[in-house]
Amino acid sequence: MKKRDNGVQIVCIQYYHSLCGELILASMGNALCLCDWNELPCAEQNKRRIGRYVNADFRIATSPVIEQAKRQLDEYFAGNRKEFHIPLHPVGTVFQLRVWRALLDIQYGETRSYMEIAKIIGNEKGVRAVAQAIGANGIGILIPCHRVIGSNRSLTGFRGGLDKKEFLLELERDCLC
Repeated sequence: MKKRDNGVQIVCIQYYHSLCGELILASMGNALCLCDWNELPCAEQNKRRIGRYVNADFRIATSPVIEQAKRQLDEYFAGNRKEFHIPLHPVGTVFQLRVWRALLDIQYGETRSYMEIAKIIGNEKGVRAVAQAIGANGIGILIPCHRVIGSNRSLTGFRGGLDKKEFLLELERDCLC
């Protein structure tokens, strides 16, 4: 990770224009720490969380991992990529990290309910806490929170907007060949 002498962590930021809106990508060292919907409150909240966890200096700059993420996102939106192979550095609490790891096991084109995720992590009574952790995911698409739906199979709770969640699920459904 790039650090200055005063212990400040350099966080590189770039913007990516996707088929369903502009994303903000950020990296620390050789890992992606942010992939969120630009200009929405969730992206700002996630940037602030990164700033709290590390002494961050956000800079508009690119990095090899950001360029790799852009290429893989291009392939994903073109329907040619079903898995991402990018080093990730999610920033959150121990509980949030557990929930986000469970999301990584949801395969392309599949969905799980919030209750199923709560059971997977061994916290069946913590469905609300699981939903909050999923909502705080700062590396959307790559950590596929869009694949989590309500127990009744309804689209619920996507901080980027339900229209984006529906778009991503339809993209994956249409590309299951």
